[in-house]
Amino acid sequence: MPDATTLERPASTVEASLTFTPEQLAKRAIHRRAVEAVIWGMSAVNFDLMLQALIEGGGSPNQVALWSHPPDGRNQTLTPNPNTIYLMPFFDTKIAGPMVLEIPPANGGRITGSIDDAWQCALEDVGPAGADKGAGAKYLILPPDYDQPVPDGYIALQSQTYQGYALLRSDVGSGSEADVAKAVTYGKTVRFYPLSQAANPRETPFIDFDGRPYEANIPYDRRFFRSLARMVEYEPWLTRDKAMIDPVGSLGIAKGKPFEPDSATEALFDDAAREAQAWIDAQRERMFDPPFYPGSRWAVPADHKLIEGNATSFADPDSYPVDARAVTYSMGYFSAKHLGSGQFYLMAIRDRNGEPLDGSATYRLHVPPDPPFELYWSATAYDRETHGLVRDVPRASRGSNSPEIESNADGSVDVWFGPQAPQGKEGNWVPTHTGRGFELLFRIYGPKKNFFEKQWVLPDLERID
Repeated sequence: MPDATTLERPASTVEASLTFTPEQLAKRAIHRRAVEAVIWGMSAVNFDLMLQALIEGGGSPNQVALWSHPPDGRNQTLTPNPNTIYLMPFFDTKIAGPMVLEIPPANGGRITGSIDDAWQCALEDVGPAGADKGAGAKYLILPPDYDQPVPDGYIALQSQTYQGYALLRSDVGSGSEADVAKAVTYGKTVRFYPLSQAANPRETPFIDFDGRPYEANIPYDRRFFRSLARMVEYEPWLTRDKAMIDPVGSLGIAKGKPFEPDSATEALFDDAAREAQAWIDAQRERMFDPPFYPGSRWAVPADHKLIEGNATSFADPDSYPVDARAVTYSMGYFSAKHLGSGQFYLMAIRDRNGEPLDGSATYRLHVPPDPPFELYWSATAYDRETHGLVRDVPRASRGSNSPEIESNADGSVDVWFGPQAPQGKEGNWVPTHTGRGFELLFRIYGPKKNFFEKQWVLPDLERID
């Protein structure tokens, strides 16, 4: 057994405890817990911000946010795809009870996407890569406390939260105006209504955000905690998260208690959120090791444990990658039940020389011939700081379905990124802002087997000037 001297606290610890007053210790604890609350609550706040943007735009829960043209910089969700038509049904089963989401058969159009709970864990994928396999289906989203029999004819999805959303994409084909209009028409055959109205469903309410602001970037200040307080008040505590009840309670975030921090606490929240942002950004750099291709700058923008956890609502009792979740949902949204079946993503934040991507410079991305996809690929630039689409530019992306894009003689494609288009390359150019960094996301929809076998390799971004 150790003797008594080994059980004594080190003198330095005793001295440190005497350095701070009780008030200072309380302030330091709140700051520390506020940093951890940002990290823990990131995916839920990410969802809430999108819901609040719907409400601020004139919508409400149990309605569908729609973009009737591919989104531009006015859509400030995190890393959206500007080469598709988006539909986002937001459900709230506390208000309406079980909700029905009808996905049409893939005839004359194609819907891909997933249904997520408020923590952005995937309940199921839909469309050809989903549970309905392209035949269409009625998905029934059940609230956490639902204990009634499930009627026949539905794919029942038990949600752990009352709120959530589906991210649906309607394929735009060639990307021409005619194909975009066709994709919108097809997308509007999606139906969304309460189960209580199944005998006579209402007309699905679509709220069109085309050409309108939709601000859902993460605010690293006191506003983050207001959003987190809304989520804690509205949603049930999940067993996996009960260790956070006291820490966030010390911040004034507790069920049945108004969230009314004083000005001094709000200033502390501002500082803690900025510290959390800096920590998350540092962790993001680590996400690129190991890369997707050996020695490259491309990486999958999510930890494999997080991908598995999101698909199972973190069923593994020995794994809860909260840090990885914070990194991922600080720069993106949504999760798929089976990532890689319908879509796959690669991200780069540095060029082939290891330098950060600079919006003042010009870069070339060479996409080799015969890319392994069934639908299309796209390459999109996002603001490095906000992770949203670059604002006030004519386009944010080029892809295999871009109408103006030109291929090389061998079928490969060169995409250019920079503040000005290289001469004669306007159709293959993605504009960036001088003085701001950017990051690049390469998407493949309908990836084929040889993509995952890495028989086809995407080169790193090459700086030209």
